[in-house]
Amino acid sequence: MLLRNILAAIAVSLCFGGAVSAETFPSRPVMLVVPLGAGGAMDVIIRTMAPKLTELLGQPMVVENKTGGGTVTAAQYVAKSVAPDGYTLLVAPSGTLTTNAVLYKTLPYDPLHDFVPIALYTKVPFVLVVNSSLPINNVADLVRYAKEGGKLSYASTGTGAVPHLATELLRNALGIEMTHVPYRGAPQALTDVLAGHVQLTFADPSIAPPMLKDGKVRALGVSSLSRIGIMPDVPPLAEVGVPGFEAVSWHMVVAPIGTPPDVVEKLHAAFKTVGKLPEIQERLVGMGLIPIDTPSVTELKKFLDAEMVKWRQQVEKAGIAGSM
Repeated sequence: MLLRNILAAIAVSLCFGGAVSAETFPSRPVMLVVPLGAGGAMDVIIRTMAPKLTELLGQPMVVENKTGGGTVTAAQYVAKSVAPDGYTLLVAPSGTLTTNAVLYKTLPYDPLHDFVPIALYTKVPFVLVVNSSLPINNVADLVRYAKEGGKLSYASTGTGAVPHLATELLRNALGIEMTHVPYRGAPQALTDVLAGHVQLTFADPSIAPPMLKDGKVRALGVSSLSRIGIMPDVPPLAEVGVPGFEAVSWHMVVAPIGTPPDVVEKLHAAFKTVGKLPEIQERLVGMGLIPIDTPSVTELKKFLDAEMVKWRQQVEKAGIAGSM
């Protein structure tokens, strides 16, 4: 009888405790772990959103940069080292939740099973630029140049990064040959395109406009299905010779798997509200990004599954699966 009473009390306590936690969350600061360095687009945007989230949720939203391991360090930390209670979230670029699973021989976290999605708030497009000395003004010229024997090499921000895989996707779609030249970052890649050491690259739209204005490079199209706010005159590649083409990165907030569903939904609602604020939308557009009204948590899970399939195929076609 005593044992039954104790077990009943524990059951009631657990049920009551769960209800209270749902009603009172958050009751202390929430940590937003950013796997990239301070000052980059992801860091700037999430730090712009954090005060608005703080106002909405009533507790500080604290941004912490945890770099290293190509975002693996931060992802492993959130997946394996913190309680699944909603108080520690990961702000993840697309590769963390998709291509890392294919690129790495062993990965200390499972992108699809160690996290639950909270919000997808922006897409990160790229603009395909070529050295202006080439006789290439559009996609048709690019194909003609390659098929008539012109040698083409392209710069990327590193093996397995979206600009690399995007160019491979483009190369396969157009049926042309190009040589990959990886760099450690976007500035170095674009510098060598400007100098003519490589012929083209998918560039960050936030740094390309001045060079386009000066005529140092020529834009053939953007990698998103829609135009970019800061480059409205540059059409999507999908509209100018590569039907259906889309190759973008994105930023998604995720929580450790096991986070209570009601906490997930509360966080989702907060990010959805803040993501719609005019000042946040303006900041995103001004940085060359595409704002997104985040889909539901259920839809985000389907989105992640589809993105994993898409990018797995590209990594395997590029012959770099398990290369890291």
